[in-house]
Amino acid sequence: MNFSVISVLSCLSLVLAAAAAQAPVPCIVPPLMTGGITVMAKNMLSTGKISYDALAPRMRVRNYGTNGNKTFAIDQLMLFNKKVYYEIDWSKFTCKKKALDASFIPIQVPPDAKLMGQVIMGSSSSWGMGVLINTWYGSMPQNGMYTSVFTETGCIPMTFTSYTPESGWITLSTFNWVLGLSDAMDFIPPFFCNKSKLEETEKPDTVFTALQSLAMKTKKVE
Repeated sequence: MNFSVISVLSCLSLVLAAAAAQAPVPCIVPPLMTGGITVMAKNMLSTGKISYDALAPRMRVRNYGTNGNKTFAIDQLMLFNKKVYYEIDWSKFTCKKKALDASFIPIQVPPDAKLMGQVIMGSSSSWGMGVLINTWYGSMPQNGMYTSVFTETGCIPMTFTSYTPESGWITLSTFNWVLGLSDAMDFIPPFFCNKSKLEETEKPDTVFTALQSLAMKTKKVE
C-alpha cells in the first residue's frame, strides 16, 4: 500500500472519529432544578410548579387544572429512590402514601435513548433567536413508547410525550427552569404525612398514572 493511500485512509478515519465524537449522546440533567410544568392527558389539563432533584432522584409537582368542567389541585412528592409518593391535600391536611414505579423518570434522558434528530427551535438567523435541541425516543415498560426534547446545552428538559395502554397519551411541557431549589423543604413530606401508612395496591403507580389520579377522581364525582 503506497503512502498516498495510507494518508487518505488516515484522514478518513479522523473524519469519521470526529463525526462520531460530535454526535449527541444521552445527557445528564443538572442536579437541582425548579421550574414550571404543564400536563396534558385525555380531557385533563393542569399547570403549576415542579422541583427536581436528579441525585436522589426526587420530584415535587404542585398543579392546578381542569378535567371536563371540574377543577382540581395536585401536590405530589415523588421519592423515586424510596419507590413511594405522597398525595397531599392541604385543604384537609391529609396525606396518602402510595407505591411508586421508579423504572422510568421523564425528566431524565434514559441511557438507552435513541436520537431522533437535532434541530434549532426558533431561528438560527441571529444570536439569541433559537435554541439547539435534541429529540430522543425509545420504549417504556408496559409496552409504552416516548419522545422527549432536551436542550443540547445544559441538558434542560423541554417536552415529553408518551403512550402506554394503561395511561394513554400524556404530554409534559416544562419551562422557566432555574438551577437550584427555591424552597429547601420541597422534598420533605409535611408533618401530617408522618403517620401515613403505605396503601396496598395491586401494582404501583407510575409517574403518569400518579399525575392523572386526582383528575380521574374529580371526573368520577361529577
